[in-house]
Amino acid sequence: MRNLLVLPLAASALTLAACQLAGPETASSRANRVPTLVQGVCGDCHAVQRPFLSPNPDAPGFERIANSAGLTGESLTEWLIDAHNYPELMDFELSEAEAREVADYMVTLQSENYEPTP
Repeated sequence: MRNLLVLPLAASALTLAACQLAGPETASSRANRVPTLVQGVCGDCHAVQRPFLSPNPDAPGFERIANSAGLTGESLTEWLIDAHNYPELMDFELSEAEAREVADYMVTLQSENYEPTP
């Protein structure tokens, strides 16, 4: 009986310790966590995370796209939903929720100090 009480207490202590070690989430930490959808749908061609080297040299990295003048989460979501906007090689469709997830991730890559790499 005593062992049955110890296990839940130990699990709770480990969970609390993990939360304390993780610390608060920042824009930088969100940008370092690539959603599975983004990696799966976009990562074969686009660089979706640092160091932003695209597997396909013709596909711009997400950091470059995210820092395009005037880009917002809303404008990117709309563009992603309308598959007719895509270049020929981007042959897929996203639901509104999927487009929002991609856009939400990409806006975390925006930076006032962004300088494009040659």
